[in-house]
Amino acid sequence: MPRTDLLERLTIQTSEREHVKLLRRLRVIDHAEGPWLESDGRRLLGFCSNDYLGLAQHPQLIAALKRAADDEGVGSGSAHLICGHRREHAQLEEALAEWTGRERALLFSTGYMANLGAMQALLARGDLCVQDKLNHACLLDGAQLAGAELKRYPHADVEAAARQLATRPDAAALLATDGVFSMDGDVAPLADLAALCTREHATLMVDDAHGLGVLGADGAGSVAAAGLGQREVPVLMATLGKALGCSGAFVAGPAALVEGLLQFARPYVYTTAMPPALAAAACTAVEIARREGWRRERLHALIARFRSGAVQLGLPLMDTPSAIQPLLLGDAQAALDAAQRLEQRGLLVGAIRPPTVPQGQARLRITLSAAHEDEHVDRLLDALAGLPHGSPPGRHV
Repeated sequence: MPRTDLLERLTIQTSEREHVKLLRRLRVIDHAEGPWLESDGRRLLGFCSNDYLGLAQHPQLIAALKRAADDEGVGSGSAHLICGHRREHAQLEEALAEWTGRERALLFSTGYMANLGAMQALLARGDLCVQDKLNHACLLDGAQLAGAELKRYPHADVEAAARQLATRPDAAALLATDGVFSMDGDVAPLADLAALCTREHATLMVDDAHGLGVLGADGAGSVAAAGLGQREVPVLMATLGKALGCSGAFVAGPAALVEGLLQFARPYVYTTAMPPALAAAACTAVEIARREGWRRERLHALIARFRSGAVQLGLPLMDTPSAIQPLLLGDAQAALDAAQRLEQRGLLVGAIRPPTVPQGQARLRITLSAAHEDEHVDRLLDALAGLPHGSPPGRHV
């Protein structure tokens, strides 16, 4: 029997996805200016970016990047452990550790790599990894690549998480959860999960990609907002490409964690360090995010304005306090049609369909930014009022 041709198989799988109208396609953005995006000659008001604090085009970030690029060039030229770890990287790690209340922080090139690296270093074959069913894909992939036994619990169900831990009481265990869930926008029950991990002698890991900069008194994230520190949450991951408007990620925690990652996290050891100029820009972003609390205040005022208007319109909005405001439509084609109608009115909103979300839970993933204005939110609400919508199952307001 002849071998299966891998490219042919991939082509068939792609055709099958296109047949069920779930094919993903790229869109080229020609120019961005605050929340405004230019694509195919049209100027669209975007509600699909994760630039929650409006820092991606901040002049101070741009200036910091240019200064560092003038001094250091563009690329780092090497892995961190050879000669790629520059002054800018060290300064950013110190700033991130101080902000999040951790002893140390370690930079990674992407959030996906950070989670893979941390889990691969911490877990061994035969260990137990318990995760929320709605965790980001990289957390699930990290456990599987590490060879751990992966057990998932229904979303935000602490009692179910406890039952999963109880199935293997003698195994080394990591409980991993998103802080703010990327598709639903709600916040994990972190205090209860931390108490559970303390009782069960399990290690708690939180991916706070969508919480850092947005939640907490000075934007330190969902873990800080829950009143938890390094002792309760010893493994904290967050990204630099969302509220901080840059790119990259970090893992923060005790010094022993970071020293271990330096030795055993393959996605850290065997990859080129991020450009030092980008690290310089991210360090400036941390300073601004902490200093300019009005950005968070502005963002939360816009969230409240949107949610109030959505309730008045009877929209099937999910129950979330974050900048991620999903409008659950259920059917994948309904989500696509809604996004297309909004685009016809000059608004760009992402239609999220399976397999990114479960079957029957397709949605518009609306994201708000401090760069938006009141009239922008009102324009979105006016456009949403004209869309057909039902009440698919989910956690609604």
